[in-house]
Amino acid sequence: MNPEDPDEESINKAIDVLFSGGVILYPTDTVYGLGANVFNQDAVERIYKIKNRDFNKPLSVSVSSINDLLLIAEVRIEHRSLLIDKLPGPFTFVLYRNPVIPDDYISSSKKIGVRIPNSKIATKLSQIFPITSTSANLSSKETLKTPKKIAKQLNADVDLAIDVGSLASEKASTVVDITKKDYNILRQGAGFIQ
Repeated sequence: MNPEDPDEESINKAIDVLFSGGVILYPTDTVYGLGANVFNQDAVERIYKIKNRDFNKPLSVSVSSINDLLLIAEVRIEHRSLLIDKLPGPFTFVLYRNPVIPDDYISSSKKIGVRIPNSKIATKLSQIFPITSTSANLSSKETLKTPKKIAKQLNADVDLAIDVGSLASEKASTVVDITKKDYNILRQGAGFIQ
């Protein structure tokens, strides 16, 4: 698929897969991610199993806009300009989640990581409901650059893959905790904050 001009029919097919509880492999502005409808517990649990990820580790969520972000998470007033400046972009911001987000299978804590990737495909996929945004790799293994290699590593355990070829980024998103007055970079990735 052309990342700059996504095929609407294919995007709608991917959304249908997500809506019906499927798991997809999709490109972001950093690395390929594994997506599931965050309101479907079985689909989210499949993500954990596919990645061989500890169920106590939270999954990040991808939304399509700042307005959508404000529906699922609480943003301190002093951090709104930071979000507006950096999103969409290669950042995952850790915030306190709103009750609309399930607390037992996305995140066992009161916090949640939220992304708005600078990717037309990722934005379109998350316009109707938030989707998981976790790197498409086995836990503690290298994140590979093409869907073919990723599918092999994951034993092709996804329902649909969106292939845009090799992604330019070498790193995952930068993770920034903004639950307190001062922000705290938890993982330095592709994005930078001065």
